[in-house]
Amino acid sequence: MTNVYWVRHGPTHEKTFVGQRDVPADLSDTDQIARVSAALPRRALVVSSDLIRSIDTATALQGDRTRLPHRAGLREFDFGAWDGLHFSEVADRWPDLSRAYWERPGDIAPPDGESWNSAAARVTADITGLITANPRRDIIAVAHFGAILTQVAMAGGITPYQALSHRIDNFSITEIQMRPTLGVARINHLP
Repeated sequence: MTNVYWVRHGPTHEKTFVGQRDVPADLSDTDQIARVSAALPRRALVVSSDLIRSIDTATALQGDRTRLPHRAGLREFDFGAWDGLHFSEVADRWPDLSRAYWERPGDIAPPDGESWNSAAARVTADITGLITANPRRDIIAVAHFGAILTQVAMAGGITPYQALSHRIDNFSITEIQMRPTLGVARINHLP
């Protein structure tokens, strides 16, 4: 059996869209980091997206686990022209598009950005490749809100809109069973 333990990176304290813009995580809550690390399997491989907030969170959680190279495929959604803007600014400038993006996620994308379907295909291909390259090994994947939700939708057999109803808190663990069958074991677990 292969399980992927998705961990959302530490908080950024940003109040705007943060997609592939590289901002650091606040890793000052060392007690929380220790609880998360202790709740993860000791022999799992550790991987992260190649954005600094995930890299640094993975380093804080790694301990003596084996680390794999950072992966661009595990990045957050590319919000394009929306990245760095407050949600209210996006709603004011693109009222119909922003509403459709959240209400009918799928092929709708921000200007110069990425749709749910594109991001989901990217993340799924990347994690599937990692599993294939590391058979029978559990993986701790430190990534982002959107990337994790694409996997919840895929493994849970739910729509993107349904997946967006789930919380994915910073430092939370979302466990997805990938092989031999596909399923969601838990979502947004905070030890």
